[in-house]
Amino acid sequence: MPDPSNADEPVLVVGLGNPGPRYVGNRHNIGFLVADELAARMGGRFKGHKAGADVLEGRLEGRRVALAKPRSYMNVSGGPVVGTARFFKVDPPRLVVVHDELDLPYGTVRLKLGGGENGHNGLRSISKSLGTRDYLRVRFGIGRPPGRMDPADFVLRDFSGAERRELAYHVDRCADATEALVGKGLEAAQNLFHTR
Repeated sequence: MPDPSNADEPVLVVGLGNPGPRYVGNRHNIGFLVADELAARMGGRFKGHKAGADVLEGRLEGRRVALAKPRSYMNVSGGPVVGTARFFKVDPPRLVVVHDELDLPYGTVRLKLGGGENGHNGLRSISKSLGTRDYLRVRFGIGRPPGRMDPADFVLRDFSGAERRELAYHVDRCADATEALVGKGLEAAQNLFHTR
């Protein structure tokens, strides 16, 4: 877990999504949207990294952070995540993964350490590549698909018009939660963001 008293111990924050213009507005790409917001706050730009991710180094909440977006597809994101973590010498408890979550209502943000993958192929790939599930997650609720729609189709669809009207607010709040997690630690961030 990030030690709030050790600001020079790096944390790796990974936003999950699929690369390319076809996927930009998809629910599955919420991790990329949050990573882009964090990059704007850090005042930097992503650059291609040999580990297979776009990476930005800087500080969040006064702490050293490597912010990354894997360049691979979601279901094989484990390789780039592990490669980036090794490069920056970040062990799993200092890895923060921002991702979409079907089991939470739209716009809900929840933070946790470890646990299952709930059928999320990106998390499954990361857990398998790391050899552990004990990394931090920032879960952004996208809700369940309507009717009998396959969840795999639902996550690869764009947010609805009604959802898009509130999306910037929710992305901003998710970025706030990620910053709090990095700067204050899991329990303090949960106390701030799980009550609303």
